[in-house]
Amino acid sequence: METLKKVVTTEYAAAVKKIVANEHFPAVKKVVTNEYFPAGAVLTAVILFWVLGLFGGLSLLSTHQSPVTTLSWLLFVYGAAVLTPLAGLVAAIDLVRRWLRNRQAQPGESA
Repeated sequence: METLKKVVTTEYAAAVKKIVANEHFPAVKKVVTNEYFPAGAVLTAVILFWVLGLFGGLSLLSTHQSPVTTLSWLLFVYGAAVLTPLAGLVAAIDLVRRWLRNRQAQPGESA
């Protein structure tokens, strides 16, 4: 049993080391460390929220729920409806700002 425990621990440590070194997920590391990722993720989440809302976001109101559940859902949706356009606007502005900055920096680097 002790030998099995030692082998499993060694194999587990090797697997964790490979994952930490990103030998298995180099594409994921490249995407996540990209400067456009945070703003792109926020903008994607905002768009997904509104698309899902258009395709049945009020479905909770068509079923019988307790008043507290309905009120909580409505407050959440109200807060999201107010905050997501703001977050989407900030993310879109950040993406455009970064794109313009990188576009202006490219001709200077190649010269």
